[in-house]
Amino acid sequence: MNERILISGASIAGLTLAHWLARYGFRPTVVERAPAPRSGGNGVDVRGNATEVAERMGILSRIHEFATDVHGMKFVDAADRAVARIDTRDPASIEIMRGDLVALLHEVTDVEILFGDSILGLEQDDDGVSVTFEHAPARRFDLVVGADGMHSNVRRLVFGPEERFVQFKHHYFAFADTDASLGENRWVTMFNTPGRMTGIYRSGNHPQAKAYFMFRSAPLRYDHRDVAEHKRLISEAFGRESSWRTRELLDAALADPDFYFDALGQVRMNSWSDGRVALVGDAAWCASPVSGAGAELALVGAHLLAGELAASGGDHRVAFARYDTAHRPLVNAKQRIGPNVRLMVPRTEGGRCVRDVVARLPLMKVIGAVERRAQARNARPLPEYALGRRGNGA
Repeated sequence: MNERILISGASIAGLTLAHWLARYGFRPTVVERAPAPRSGGNGVDVRGNATEVAERMGILSRIHEFATDVHGMKFVDAADRAVARIDTRDPASIEIMRGDLVALLHEVTDVEILFGDSILGLEQDDDGVSVTFEHAPARRFDLVVGADGMHSNVRRLVFGPEERFVQFKHHYFAFADTDASLGENRWVTMFNTPGRMTGIYRSGNHPQAKAYFMFRSAPLRYDHRDVAEHKRLISEAFGRESSWRTRELLDAALADPDFYFDALGQVRMNSWSDGRVALVGDAAWCASPVSGAGAELALVGAHLLAGELAASGGDHRVAFARYDTAHRPLVNAKQRIGPNVRLMVPRTEGGRCVRDVVARLPLMKVIGAVERRAQARNARPLPEYALGRRGNGA
């Protein structure tokens, strides 16, 4: 029942879902707009039940091998003097570059992937979904899942325009490759002016560093796929800034063909499914990069969606409802991002001074430990589902 499942998006959520669907006996197909697995991206955290998902997939030891080994955040003044540090290391969490995690997931996911293509149209009826593609011939599937990010094409086609679901969080951000010598090894170094942050992320296990930019702004109108326009926007925001190493980082970022820019936003939806179409990952619940929970939610949510489809014998009406019920509490918790944005991008010079004082206090470490203990107490066990036998999940 409902064996043929199309997944739009070959990033963390999409590949994880495809992996588990195949193991449960379904026949997933993935369509991905990019011509190959996406290798770029920032650091992401694997923690909580996501660690168990990775262990069940057989990639946890490899994730440890690729771990970034970043110690924490360092705030500096214009003369590059450290004014505060926050140790963010957590023994229960593993940080890995997004591109490395996608590569590991791709290695263990043996399914049909249509690279360089995208869904053009969807038409569902009582028996399935007719799908047209930009390039491939039209095909028929039993179910379709959108795992195609905050700007989800599947969500737009089935649920409605993006503006109904994406909540703008008053900031824009960008990152790109840069010279590792500009930052301290194993630290994320940040420099602030009011409403702006320039930073450099330097992993202990990677030769390449990342330049980061974030700025406070009213909503901007732009094409989220137009990289030239993205570079113009970041140049307008930081081009007149000469303090610290902003000019060097900006020049490197603008020269990087994998430059990434987007709004800081969250996706809020009352339901992640409509008939035979469901959403997973950032398409359904993007918590924003400052939550630090994107990979965790994607791994766990995809595992739950595949498992519930297996446990229900492929009955999407039962599975989609159970998936929503099981995963929504974690999503709601992770979307409460707290003071993270104010910590990284104080609005005023006075706010920056207060941030620096607070960051130097041992209180920050205590608060982090308390939050981790609370999360551990409230965590739900990850369900076990029977492999290869749809309808027999525990």
